[in-house]
Amino acid sequence: PRPAAALVLARPARAGIEVLMLRRSNRSRFLPGFVVFPGGVIEPGDDALAAELLGDPAEAARACAVRELAEEAGLRLTDDGVQRGRSPAAVSIERLAEIARWIAPEFLETRFDARFFAATALPGVDPEPDGSEIDAAWWDRPEDILASDESRMWPTEVTLRALAGCASPA
Repeated sequence: PRPAAALVLARPARAGIEVLMLRRSNRSRFLPGFVVFPGGVIEPGDDALAAELLGDPAEAARACAVRELAEEAGLRLTDDGVQRGRSPAAVSIERLAEIARWIAPEFLETRFDARFFAATALPGVDPEPDGSEIDAAWWDRPEDILASDESRMWPTEVTLRALAGCASPA
């Protein structure tokens, strides 16, 4: 399995929480049309990015999650909140709690060993999909995503079920 990382970004909503969701473009090689959290494969330069942004080259997975958020959704996670931007910003490791690790089963052709991280945001900053790999990005309640007929892989489904009914991003 290829090492990967994803970021579950949650913010307060009128009733519970909203999470940032992306829909992969139908042109994507992997999971076209599926609804996902921002994320992707850990790239060779992510250890250097981790040293720059997080102060620790061993945090390549966290750096990957932060980089993918910026690239796919046009959002930068910082210690002061979430801002618009396509380049990742410095952020403390504590801001990115590890919440899960999913390893794709052997019967799948494309396999990932993905670490999932969580961070919080405040209302007011909307995502902008990259228009290439991602064709839609939005905030929504986990319950509403689960009730939709959007295609999701099991890590996304299980994570959304765990988040459904949460009273706050904390």
